[in-house]
Amino acid sequence: MKIAIYPGTFDPVTNGHLDILERALKLFDKVIIAVARNTSKNPFFTEDERIVLLKQATKHYKNVEVDSFEGLLVDYVKHTKATAVVRGLRAMTDFEYELQMALMNRKLYENMETVFLMPNEKYTYLSSNIVREIARLGGNVTKLVPPVVNKAFKQKKAVRDNFIL
Repeated sequence: MKIAIYPGTFDPVTNGHLDILERALKLFDKVIIAVARNTSKNPFFTEDERIVLLKQATKHYKNVEVDSFEGLLVDYVKHTKATAVVRGLRAMTDFEYELQMALMNRKLYENMETVFLMPNEKYTYLSSNIVREIARLGGNVTKLVPPVVNKAFKQKKAVRDNFIL
């Protein structure tokens, strides 16, 4: 069975992430979406919230699992017996960073392959950072994220608005 890991913080999962997932599912028997615990970032959604949102957003896909990990990605790849890591590339700036990461991961674990996938061009501008900023400023993210994430943004805003009042 060819297993791929699709790692990221997914804060939040976007329609671009789901596009890359769909492309990966054409290449692999199983894709594990691995939410990275990154203590240096201040996420909008907690790790548990991101896992729940990912599970809800991907429940209609076959052969998808959602998990989380801490530490080196190569250790997680070994643990899951995955054959590859999937990464999305939107622009040249993504490529430079992702190439460095892929080469370092291969240096740490030579059996690890990284597969770069390009999203549909309608998602090339889309990033979690942009979505979070739009949502924080009260903008409409309906067309950028799965419905479950849009609903979660609205719920968080309602809680914050009620707390501030």
